Amino acid sequence: MKHKALIGTLAGAGIVTAALALALGPLAPAASAATAKTSGMTPHQMGIRGAKPKSATTTAPLAYGGGPVETTPGVYIIYWGSQWASGFSTGGYTSAQAQTYNQDFFGNVGGSSWDNTNTQYCQGVATGATSCTGATTGNTITNPTGQLLGVWTDNSTLPNRITQSGIAAEAVKSVTSGVFPFNPNATYFVYTPSGDSMRGFGTQWCAWHSSTSSGGNTYAYAYMPYIPDAGTSCGMNYVNSTNDSFGNGYFDGFSIVGGHEYAEAITDPHPSSGWTNSSGSEIGDLCAWNSNGGVSGNITLGSNYFAVQPLWSNATTTSTGSHCVMSYPN
Repeated sequence: MKHKALIGTLAGAGIVTAALALALGPLAPAASAATAKTSGMTPHQMGIRGAKPKSATTTAPLAYGGGPVETTPGVYIIYWGSQWASGFSTGGYTSAQAQTYNQDFFGNVGGSSWDNTNTQYCQGVATGATSCTGATTGNTITNPTGQLLGVWTDNSTLPNRITQSGIAAEAVKSVTSGVFPFNPNATYFVYTPSGDSMRGFGTQWCAWHSSTSSGGNTYAYAYMPYIPDAGTSCGMNYVNSTNDSFGNGYFDGFSIVGGHEYAEAITDPHPSSGWTNSSGSEIGDLCAWNSNGGVSGNITLGSNYFAVQPLWSNATTTSTGSHCVMSYPN
């Protein structure tokens, strides 16, 4: 039996949201996660704290690889699993608070000076270029407000084992089900609940992004496990040593890791055809966990503040000479 998703609009935010009602059960899509045919790229991972960085200390710039970037970036959030609908708690915080933290971050990051660092990159210039001098209108990355385009809770039962192919299929399902439109300038973020994550999370990596092809479309998507499950290995209390009622401190990793994947998906949505260095590192890798002289910190977005890492800037440096910057001029 098929049921329709309940679709509405978040008041004052203009965000499309689709919640699968518990009374109705999970959505039966035209092409389910089990049946959607996808082909995916190797995921580009953010390593845990203390892991060997992809690139040694460097001042070498990112170079353009000839592929697309997200010129008008957007984010769709997919909460995969019935646990999101029923709710759970860890560390004194509820899953609803975690969702609020993540949605407030992505709902307000657009237009910020931190996000503006991405705007120095583009598509359509010569392969190997290290700047966007001469890039034509429409080919440069922009920084609009309101980049959170939709939120969906998929009440489907999670598989016994979370895999990349399953995550890719879930991203595709959000479109083939009719919940979200296909958007080549957006990243589809798939979140799994506490205790359910892909192997390697918290011991090797914190999150990753990739691309997958299905039905003639190529999707940029990212995987976000429940980051607090990894503790300090993935950013808990990395910037804020004490926890507050909003989740700063305990949820630091969500915005540090989520921001890392977001910036990398914008500048290199189909890894590694966008902006990378000779070692394959992206805009976030070069500054992850305060590498290359970067210093993580809080940025104010809307009425809250969030912990983020610096991003690599080819064009500018900090006062100490680091290319890992926390803001970029308009």
